[in-house]
Amino acid sequence: MENKLQSLLHLATKNRVSDIHIQPTLTEYEIYFRVPSGLQQISRLTHEEGLRFLSHFKFLASMDIGERRRPQSGSCNIIIANQQYEFRISTISNYLYQESMVLRILYDHQHVSNVHIQLFFPSDYYELERLLEYKSGLILFSGPVGSGKTTTIYHLLREKYSQEPLNIMTMEDPVEIKEPKFLQAEVNEKAGLSYEVLIKQSLRHRPDILVIGEIRDAETAKMVIRSALTGHLVLATIHAKSCVGVIERLLELGVTLEQMRQSLIGILSQRLINKYCPLCRGACSLYCSHNHMHEKKAILFESLASQKLQTTLSSKEENRDFAEMNTKLRKAYGCGYISEKDLKNHQVP
Repeated sequence: MENKLQSLLHLATKNRVSDIHIQPTLTEYEIYFRVPSGLQQISRLTHEEGLRFLSHFKFLASMDIGERRRPQSGSCNIIIANQQYEFRISTISNYLYQESMVLRILYDHQHVSNVHIQLFFPSDYYELERLLEYKSGLILFSGPVGSGKTTTIYHLLREKYSQEPLNIMTMEDPVEIKEPKFLQAEVNEKAGLSYEVLIKQSLRHRPDILVIGEIRDAETAKMVIRSALTGHLVLATIHAKSCVGVIERLLELGVTLEQMRQSLIGILSQRLINKYCPLCRGACSLYCSHNHMHEKKAILFESLASQKLQTTLSSKEENRDFAEMNTKLRKAYGCGYISEKDLKNHQVP
């Protein structure tokens, strides 16, 4: 079993797979990789092999091996081909108390600073760089889970740090990209280290740039706005479908339009979309060599800044119809960069 498990993990890390899914059926277990085109079935395990796989990973992640009814989560480090990888593991059972497991693989992104992130329209990146020239204010990044928001932020900050030494502090839950040049703090609710507490403490360290992993609640939103208004450059992520959706979400969290006008300098909404592969006639397959694994997807940005942002904030709710993302999607489709399926899937309503 050890050889089979190592082969599976080696294949996953070699192809930069983001998640490994182990799903039960009535008689066996099925293993899927999450690849650019979606879930792809890799192999099947007997019921006994599947249980042994699950127990092995639960043991490594210090989870309760005997508990199959309640959802569990944990993490562990595994050495594969002489390189260490961090895994975030979660389990949940179906109505028959058969456990399923998802293993999220966190890759070492230290090489990212020397590699350009994949963009459909590289000129979009200049807008991001321009926003980082501000000394204070709030820049918000939005997009679906797995759209590359954290990778984009770290890429920007590493480039900024390479130009001048800065005191950059991050607060995340969890820390996904390790960067020794930044002061990285991790949220731990059990220990009383919430986003609110960490933000308060971080301001005493006089950071040049403050990164907040996610604005989840009204208290965090209030602290983020306060940090931006007190002379700090703050970068944060928030869940919303579009730039206008970010404004609506902040209003829901109790942030006023006047506070946004005083603190917000830019909103960016991004999508990580499959590049069209002429050989696969759609999203590039895991085994297709037309595009390298790092190049099978690219980012599409929608940005709202400067006068456009102030105009949108001053508009009535029914007149906030900024939809640059849909325009760029149609442009990418017209250039042959994405498929018709992805054009429809990523449209902002």
